[in-house]
Amino acid sequence: MRIYGVTGSKNCGKTGLMERLVAEFCARGLSVSTLKHAHHSTDVDQPGRDSYRHRQAGAHEVLLASPHRWALMHELRDAPEPPLSELLTKLSPVDLVLVEGYKSAPHPKIEAHRAETGKPLLSPANPSIRAVAADSAVDTALPRFDLNDTAAIADFIAREVGL
Repeated sequence: MRIYGVTGSKNCGKTGLMERLVAEFCARGLSVSTLKHAHHSTDVDQPGRDSYRHRQAGAHEVLLASPHRWALMHELRDAPEPPLSELLTKLSPVDLVLVEGYKSAPHPKIEAHRAETGKPLLSPANPSIRAVAADSAVDTALPRFDLNDTAAIADFIAREVGL
């Protein structure tokens, strides 16, 4: 599977760019999966639900299935968070996996940047960032795209991964 990331500081437009890229690549006829990293504790389940109660009782994994989707929840139970490379093996084969977050992982990435955050670019200190998608002019030697030019960003990613 080909892997490409979207990274950046908080509130810089990563999720919006991911959403637009998924739609763009799907419209081009490619199969796409995503992997999103959260730094905080996150839970896709809700207290009181049967699956939540199963996990609270100590289940190692709970697979929730319906006529429309299934989700597998795996409890780490104080084990270390698995690396990106291990998590990628959990996905079914697709043409492209877009990864949101994982700033320090070695896969190639595009940095999303919004001037209003006041944050500096991550790319000068991160060699895995291959381009910047920004909402204003930025000082970079890397290829630079308008944050909203999804087609051009998708074209760049496609060239990068050989699609």
